[in-house]
Amino acid sequence: MVKVVVVVPVFNESAVIYKVLKSIPKKIRGVSELNVVVINDGSTDNSQFEVQRAGFSIVTHVINRGLGAAIKTGMAYARVKKADVMVTFDGDGQHDPSDIEKIIVPIIQKKADLAIGSRFKKLKNVPLDRYFLNWIANFVTFLFYGALTTDSQSGLRAFSQKALNLVDFKGERMDFSSEILLEAKRNNLKKAEVPIKAIYTEYSRKKGQKNSNAIPTFARFLVRLLR
Repeated sequence: MVKVVVVVPVFNESAVIYKVLKSIPKKIRGVSELNVVVINDGSTDNSQFEVQRAGFSIVTHVINRGLGAAIKTGMAYARVKKADVMVTFDGDGQHDPSDIEKIIVPIIQKKADLAIGSRFKKLKNVPLDRYFLNWIANFVTFLFYGALTTDSQSGLRAFSQKALNLVDFKGERMDFSSEILLEAKRNNLKKAEVPIKAIYTEYSRKKGQKNSNAIPTFARFLVRLLR
């Protein structure tokens, strides 16, 4: 009996969220119970309506608190549901739904407590600017946190129940991604990387994949470290 909770953070994704949710598999091999929850992080468009139209569970933040805060809420939800595995899956359409099954395999097989879906293990159709910015993010993560990875900012991850109970990050924006790796190291959690497909569309490049997101993320790294 393996219970999996898929957490989909959403902020103003009304244009694509219905399609994204409907694409998530209803059944996965080796999984007895699959629960999908959307964390609506203070959207001001029709995202909530689209999620409800698709028929999925939703938890709503009254105001926009940030991606990290949305993931924290999702983790709390997964703990309440007593999930054996929690998966984070971006709501902007940049992930291949079939990769959900791949990302949970190391957790189910107890080979890892944290599995990271790496868009850069196989450099196929990866824009040069994304490769460069990811390299910088990985370097900063290693330099400040001592955690080595090929995709520190990946939005597709899987957490074991042990990781759910131990990981305690402070970042509420996109900088939380690197802090998760620090938490994994601090708690001696086993880590694995799984090659995944990244779907680069004009829409996703304007949202979570846009290059300008990197600047405030790196700034928050420095501020936290200099405190």
